[in-house]
Amino acid sequence: MRDIIDGFARHPIRIVPVGFAAAILTVAGLLMLPIAQTAPGSTGWLDALFTGTSAITVTGLITLDTPAHWSTFGEGVIMAAMQVGGLGIMTSAAFLGLLVSKRLGLRTRLMAQAELHPTVELGELRGVILRAFAIAGIVEFLVSIALSLRFHFGYGMGRFEAFWQGLFHGVSAFNNGGFSLFSDSLMGFAHDPWIIAPVSAAAILGGLGMPVIFEVTRRGWGRRKWTLHSKMTLTGTGILFLGGWFVFLAFEWSNPGTLGPMGWHEKLLPSFFQSAMLRTTGFNSIDVGQMQEHSLLVSIVLMFIGGGAASTAGGIKVTTFFVLLWVIWSEVRGEPDASAFRTRLSGAVIRQSLTIALVYVALNAAAVMTLTALQPEFSLHQTLFEVTSALATVGQSTGITADLNSVSKTLVTVLMFVGRIGPVLLATALAVRNRTRLYRYPEGRPLVG
Repeated sequence: MRDIIDGFARHPIRIVPVGFAAAILTVAGLLMLPIAQTAPGSTGWLDALFTGTSAITVTGLITLDTPAHWSTFGEGVIMAAMQVGGLGIMTSAAFLGLLVSKRLGLRTRLMAQAELHPTVELGELRGVILRAFAIAGIVEFLVSIALSLRFHFGYGMGRFEAFWQGLFHGVSAFNNGGFSLFSDSLMGFAHDPWIIAPVSAAAILGGLGMPVIFEVTRRGWGRRKWTLHSKMTLTGTGILFLGGWFVFLAFEWSNPGTLGPMGWHEKLLPSFFQSAMLRTTGFNSIDVGQMQEHSLLVSIVLMFIGGGAASTAGGIKVTTFFVLLWVIWSEVRGEPDASAFRTRLSGAVIRQSLTIALVYVALNAAAVMTLTALQPEFSLHQTLFEVTSALATVGQSTGITADLNSVSKTLVTVLMFVGRIGPVLLATALAVRNRTRLYRYPEGRPLVG
């Protein structure tokens, strides 16, 4: 036991999974209270655990109808969980410690650094935490006000109801939570730009990650002023967003279950929203279960890639995906080094990207096979979509989440947890020690391909 405690003390990053697990259990316990639901009695422990995990991991998958099942107290717990999960357990703890003691201890800084981003310097951590909370507060406030005004004046909601709806969806959007207080998510507002635009803007900002937001706000707009990380994240996000928008327009144009009945100009906003939400938040303004199979395949790819590194989005991350693309492109061209934006990619980054991608592929494949065996009544594309959505912490579903049995719910709960903390972070937390090899084996060249 002493060795375990010493190991955690030497590597504070290992505490991150423990912090997330503790937060999930706390939220689940609160959701099991009778006051948390509208009907008499209390919520079952598995549904409470599933919802708590989905909220803390900012996924958005639900087994219970959020507005119908949860009371205002329960909705408040879910909203607070999304906020804490989005900003990070360790970051939140460091911020609270900063407010109390006016200074950060070394261990607290290390824990917050592990959650924020490995490139954040300890000396800058205090300012980074404050700026992260400030940016989150400003964006959520502006989006909440915009949504509240629209709900009140455009849809006749009372002041409190409009404020609550605006606040909840503002927090859910920026933190990529995906929870909605409408049973059909945002399908009722598919053609309302005053609802879709603020939600999309908040979700995209949250999906870029604080390092990119910090850099753009500090250095201004212009590629020459940005680091390689920001260039790759912003360029990759733009390519995937526009590509997804075009693909959904093309594939769903005549689908009677989605865009088919709409006029040509009415199809632009829902396809735009679907492309933006799939890699980050998980809201939907069209019926995902009615989408074409090839559209679902594109959706799975976008969910698998995810958003920016050190963001509230999941997936393998945009930079990971594009690092591997640049490696392939450099290899095809016969270049000795992989480079992007006239910058050589380090071998360590390439190995990390390859490891993360392969781990995600392996986890995804294993989970799909397991869920298929557990519930063969679901089609393969439904199962693959559900698993990818959980592991990438997106939150969209073809409609099978509520029909999962107890074992399947447990599996999806584990996937959301693992997807949030990341395979590499989980491996680091479980590792006993780092090994440094003082020698190298001779080089070999096996045949490949």
